Amino acid sequence: MTHDATAMSLLEHLEELRRRLIIVVIAVVLAAIVGFVFAKPVEDLLRGPLPDSYETLYFTTVGGAFGVQVKIAVFLGIVLAMPVILFQIWRFVTPGLTRRERRMVWPLLFAALGLFVIGMGVAYFIIPYALAFLLGFADEGLKPLLTINEYIGFVTTMMLAFGLVMEFPIVLIALARVGILSYRRVAAQRRFVILGIVIFAVVVTPGGDPFSPSVLSAVMYVLFEASLLVMRLVRR
Repeated sequence: MTHDATAMSLLEHLEELRRRLIIVVIAVVLAAIVGFVFAKPVEDLLRGPLPDSYETLYFTTVGGAFGVQVKIAVFLGIVLAMPVILFQIWRFVTPGLTRRERRMVWPLLFAALGLFVIGMGVAYFIIPYALAFLLGFADEGLKPLLTINEYIGFVTTMMLAFGLVMEFPIVLIALARVGILSYRRVAAQRRFVILGIVIFAVVVTPGGDPFSPSVLSAVMYVLFEASLLVMRLVRR
């Protein structure tokens, strides 16, 4: 009897997860449709960090230019749907929280949205430096032929990576608030966390330049220490 109740509870959780995922997908698709309308001006904005000598970008397939607009639309879909994505995550975990813990949800949601936007802004700010480093290896016998697909993929991946990484402290604080993590336990593993941050930053940033992962590692470390401070206050 207990086993059946547990199995039923698990099935209910899976069904709830499926329903939340469907809502997220619909929100991203609808936002991407809206984003497709604004893909061209956003493309001009994303090309802003390019050096003046690389004003012309190329595409190598018949549908390359259209593919870029779709890629930007998907990027905008994720960005515009982020409030819905975070809200659905909140709705999924809410049944497992106490009333006192639920009071922390809305501040954390607004903080998560703000940090996501800040992360994308930081990425946009450092992209020119990453491009200057990577393109600086070109010489008279080695000329880059930049394609619009590759460039847009580089920029959008960088911005999404930084935006999502900025959610790092929200996750730590939330896990600490519900008792899964503790300040003392996380602080004791500081060295391993720093190593993981560096490895993650190297893997997630595109391009292979040392500047982007260095900045991302520094940002994540500052967020980690800030999260530890908040976790310590929450514990008290």
